Amino acid sequence: MSIDKLSIAKAINASLRTALETDPKVVIMGEDVGKLGGVFRVTDGLQKDFGEERVIDTPLAESGIVGTAIGLALRGYRPVVEIQFDGFVFPAYDQIVTQLAKMHARALGKIKLPVVIRIPYGGAIGAVEHHSESPEALFAHVAGLKIVSPSNAADAYWMMQQAIQSDDPVIYFEPKRRYHDRAEVDTGAIPGPLHAARTVRSGTDLTLAAYGPMVKTCLEAAAAAEEEGKSLEVLDLRSISPVDFDGIQASVERTRRLVVVHEAPVFFGSGAEIAARITERCFYHLEAPVLRVGGYHAPYPPSRLEDEYLPGLDRVLDAVDRALAY
Repeated sequence: MSIDKLSIAKAINASLRTALETDPKVVIMGEDVGKLGGVFRVTDGLQKDFGEERVIDTPLAESGIVGTAIGLALRGYRPVVEIQFDGFVFPAYDQIVTQLAKMHARALGKIKLPVVIRIPYGGAIGAVEHHSESPEALFAHVAGLKIVSPSNAADAYWMMQQAIQSDDPVIYFEPKRRYHDRAEVDTGAIPGPLHAARTVRSGTDLTLAAYGPMVKTCLEAAAAAEEEGKSLEVLDLRSISPVDFDGIQASVERTRRLVVVHEAPVFFGSGAEIAARITERCFYHLEAPVLRVGGYHAPYPPSRLEDEYLPGLDRVLDAVDRALAY
């Protein structure tokens, strides 16, 4: 057993290192993942230690990267590919949704595609458009893909391990604004289920449900609300597809109110599906409509305006107040 305090970026690096050490069929691919160690240095040192045939610098061709990963998976490898920024994934969208997501069903279960696609996503780093997007709902709509997003270093380590070990394709969204957040990581622990939500703060008056970068914001909102005598439960969803609806329902049956928070635009976002399902499941428990907090239905703005675009403490607390007012 080893317990270290790691940043999310270092935890992912450690997890990839463990996978490379334990399984010779694991390979890492992407733009600048080798010599540079990735633009966020998440793969730093891996090519040096495992060689250019295991950690591969690719051309700037996302469709080619994912297509090659599909071919490798068909030959028994477990490729982990990096899309350098969230907005760069769309040249590979066709490969992901028409090939990677469908091959298992098309082959009547005879073919497995254990591919992990790492995507740093979200804003608050002062970058321009195509570098700050949150496209998770686009992929959640596609059957055949698992989609997860860690909010802390321990989950970053273990969810990557579980994603690599999965025989199904997994899109692993990394909250880039949280890369430097540190927490203890027990690399000898027994991880919980990959797609299970986790209560990270207990409360009685209302549930805040979030994933990835917004979990920390919700914890800050719960701490602020406590000063006003409000008890908020914070649920880290961890998985976007599948969603742990049973876990959300159990929380909502205790608190009777739900606010779903994500960086992505509210319009047709993942919070809409959660709101609809929980309304169906918990209609007689709810004392207020399920509310959603997220980005605006507009292109991502220039960096000096992103604080206005992204949901922050005030917008979360405003939704909390509106829900508690019913």
